[in-house]
Amino acid sequence: MHTDFSFIGIDKSSSLFEVIAQLDKNRLGIVLVVDSHRRLLGTITDGDIRRAMLGGVSLDSSADLLLSNKTDPRYARPITAAIATDEKALLGLMKEYRIDQIPILDETDRVVGLVTLDELVLSDNRLPLQAVVMAGGYGARLRPLTEDLPKPMLPIDGRPLMEITVNRLRESSVKQIHVITHYKSNKIKEYFRDGSSFGVEMNYLHEEDPRGTAGSLSLMADSKDPLLVINGDIVTTLNFKAMLFYHQKQEADMTVAVTPYLLQVPFGVIKSDETSQVISVQEKPEMRFLVNAGIYLVEPSVCANIPNGRRFDMTDLIEHLMREGRRVVSFPIHEYWTDVGQFADYERVQSDIKSGKVVGIS
Repeated sequence: MHTDFSFIGIDKSSSLFEVIAQLDKNRLGIVLVVDSHRRLLGTITDGDIRRAMLGGVSLDSSADLLLSNKTDPRYARPITAAIATDEKALLGLMKEYRIDQIPILDETDRVVGLVTLDELVLSDNRLPLQAVVMAGGYGARLRPLTEDLPKPMLPIDGRPLMEITVNRLRESSVKQIHVITHYKSNKIKEYFRDGSSFGVEMNYLHEEDPRGTAGSLSLMADSKDPLLVINGDIVTTLNFKAMLFYHQKQEADMTVAVTPYLLQVPFGVIKSDETSQVISVQEKPEMRFLVNAGIYLVEPSVCANIPNGRRFDMTDLIEHLMREGRRVVSFPIHEYWTDVGQFADYERVQSDIKSGKVVGIS
């Protein structure tokens, strides 16, 4: 049972930015909102935050506001258990309500801790996923650094960029990793070999001619598990288990991870009506978007839609599935994410890791 309230508890006046920081720190998928007497006011889950992001809720908003906006009666009051509840009963509650965490209360209804499903289930907890790391790019925008190294092997804090991804996958109980290679593939193979020294199983699929981010999947053997596809130049602390749960709950054919992107217009924006009368002036407005983060969950059946022998990108696959009426959903990232595509990105991620800004990368 988790009892450290510096990890699991938070005050109702805390901002959603602070809630996200707590979620990133505890990696339990939940924080408990408590009052000054440690009585439970509500819970905020990883899913609550992602739904708020999709709904355009400002992350400056308070935890209390998010609790008050929970309209689903199933989640109006958290499911809790008494301190004496045995493990069988706790597992029964989790199964009945389809939850992974239960706050534990004492005889005075004060929170004393939090029990998670992972604590109760004695197994290797291997996620039913196969990972695919796209590591074949030339990294042209990072030359001369990539003249002798493929981009996924560029050093960050003394180790290859791709090693961070491999470690994150292992820690998330994703054990089987397929690596799509092309440019200087021997550098990747010589370092990672079969993956055993990193606690995973790795195999390599070499492209003689680049087939695009989706076309590469046509090289793979049939899989019964969903494929977690991630670009090899990404550094992220994304919770892959949360993404899989979301994908399953949405009954999606494909889930696309998205990340917030802020664009500031450097001029005043003038709006006029049909008579040219000026009706508003907005000085240097900010525009917020959710952009493709280069991480995808793909059902095995989707691979049949990928043509063999020609270039086919993930955006092509998304558009094809949409035309076919298949379910494609977005999954917002609130964790750390950087696409190491240019020198500024490479320098920033190194600085972020050295300064301790990135939580959850080992």
